[in-house]
Amino acid sequence: MKNSLGKWILSLLVIYINVLEAQEYVWKVHVNKTKAYVNEAIYLHYSCEFNNSAELYVIEFNPTVDNTKYKIEILSEREQILKGRRVNEYEFVLFVKQAGAFHLSLDTVMKKTNKDSIENGVLGRDNANYEEFVVYPYKQEAIAIDILPIETDLVGSFVLTTSQEPTKIDAYAPYHISYEIKGVGDFQLFKDVNYSIEGVKSFSEPAKLEVELTKEGYKGVWKKKFAFVSDKNFTIPGFRIEYFDLQEQKKKVLTAPKIQIEVVQATFTPVALLDKQEEKSFTFPREYLYYFLSMVFGFLLGRVSLQRGKKELKEYSLCEKIIKMKSLEEAMVYLIVQNKREYIETIKAVERGEINSLSGVKKSLQEYCKAV
Repeated sequence: MKNSLGKWILSLLVIYINVLEAQEYVWKVHVNKTKAYVNEAIYLHYSCEFNNSAELYVIEFNPTVDNTKYKIEILSEREQILKGRRVNEYEFVLFVKQAGAFHLSLDTVMKKTNKDSIENGVLGRDNANYEEFVVYPYKQEAIAIDILPIETDLVGSFVLTTSQEPTKIDAYAPYHISYEIKGVGDFQLFKDVNYSIEGVKSFSEPAKLEVELTKEGYKGVWKKKFAFVSDKNFTIPGFRIEYFDLQEQKKKVLTAPKIQIEVVQATFTPVALLDKQEEKSFTFPREYLYYFLSMVFGFLLGRVSLQRGKKELKEYSLCEKIIKMKSLEEAMVYLIVQNKREYIETIKAVERGEINSLSGVKKSLQEYCKAV
């Protein structure tokens, strides 16, 4: 009987302490919608208001998660003192990945420090039996949201813009095109766009994604640029991106149509790239022209495989650069681009077949490079 009475008194004491503890602060929860589509942004606001400055309290509240059912991203976190009372606020953006009834109750930990603990820390006391914090687990108020199904994974509001050049170009001249998608939605769900066209050299920059998280979700822009080089007509395929438009509440499609490119045979020859006084006796193999123009177009793109070329030219002389070449074609491109008389004999020797290797080019230029 005495044991039962003791347990009953202890239970009442625990309840009493919890009630007193709860009176020191109040949590409030706000959600901006009770219905949402799959992957639509849902804004959550949590606030904890204390009845004083609450210097002894520490809040552990970081529900950021990304699993198969939902994703939570933190938008902001702030703490302030208003009229002598401490207020902590947390903003999150929730994305639910599955349709149906969704319920969420987040876990929080309230940790209270004892004044004696603060004194021990300040005075350097060592008390192994002293517990620095009293931990109070707190379960946030549950929220309920009805998640509606959609036909695509991508949801938001988007606009596609295509920037392109005239579709009639010279052979080996680069054709440039760029795509830009602006809007609000989960841009990370975009599938990358790449091209593989037979008989056409394709260059592209990695897609650029510039977004920021807002109450409405991710807001920003997706960009990608391409360049194509060929000596014959070709077609750039189009692409489609399906998404659910939140404003019109229906499925829509971003469409980039296919583009027909007409290629006109070039009217210039590689000889025109050299000094006019040396033009008469010099012709250049057609295959080297292809490598030359492709390399130059790579420079124009700026971020292709030869992107670091400009930096290297600043650090090394031309001859040092040639010595570092890895192929005969690459060396010939640089010799032609520089348009110097000193290199004509070497270029002619390659044309006649007297030099057919990179080591031969380096040997031919070795004496001149030493003199520079």
